[in-house]
Amino acid sequence: MSDHRLPRELCQLFPDGGRGRRLPGDLPPGDVVWPDPGYTGQGRAQRPAFWMSDDPASGADWARMREWHPHSGLWPLLLDESAQPWAIGQVVPDDPRQIDHFTAEGFMAEVWQEWVAQMPPDALEELEPYGAICPGPAPAGVLRADPGAVADWLAGELAARGMPLGLVAAGRGADALAVMGWQGALHHNEWMVPMAAVVRSWEDRFGARVVGVGFNTLDLSVAAPPVDLEHALHVAAEHWTFCPDNVVQGPGDLQAYAEQLVGGHAWSFWWD
Repeated sequence: MSDHRLPRELCQLFPDGGRGRRLPGDLPPGDVVWPDPGYTGQGRAQRPAFWMSDDPASGADWARMREWHPHSGLWPLLLDESAQPWAIGQVVPDDPRQIDHFTAEGFMAEVWQEWVAQMPPDALEELEPYGAICPGPAPAGVLRADPGAVADWLAGELAARGMPLGLVAAGRGADALAVMGWQGALHHNEWMVPMAAVVRSWEDRFGARVVGVGFNTLDLSVAAPPVDLEHALHVAAEHWTFCPDNVVQGPGDLQAYAEQLVGGHAWSFWWD
């Protein structure tokens, strides 16, 4: 299939107007989504937050856009539109350069300290074997498959739900969360940027890729998952600081949650 320059509506997503970027063939019907000024409280944005297809996308659609990301600069996402916010622009875009000022280690330490300070002493059993002491980020995993191939597999699984395709002008999936202004974890952390730094670190350490986002959900593929319980426990501690609801409203403690992570090629998060 021949490739061509980005359509005009997609060029709007880039600060430089999409200069030199390309996509294969024609896009499906869709349009750019602007942040709602009433939601952001910041007046009209300088450019749209992302592009969204009118109809559900297939896993193959997502995979094709991922493969072309180096040429297009557009990271694909499957958008769960079962509830707001996508079509109505309930997003608060951020400059991805701000992510550089944060680290997974710093975010984890801060959240651990704040949450432990609020927990009754007997509740610390949920965090065994670490208790009140933050263990810091887990060691990197060993790649079991190509990260792109695992991401394509997860996209095929998620696409069965009938979700539209989103395209975000971002260099990587973690940055796309900030660029598009995703607010899914708002009730846990008011600012998405530090959490994007955590996802960046997972991309680097675990071959993670951002595949799908919803109103308060996030789906990542994982090409280098923990393969033993000790490593999974360490990863579970990171997940607890990133999304406490996964543990607290799920298995209830790190030990049981870690068992679910061993060898798993998909991480799903949900915030209450």
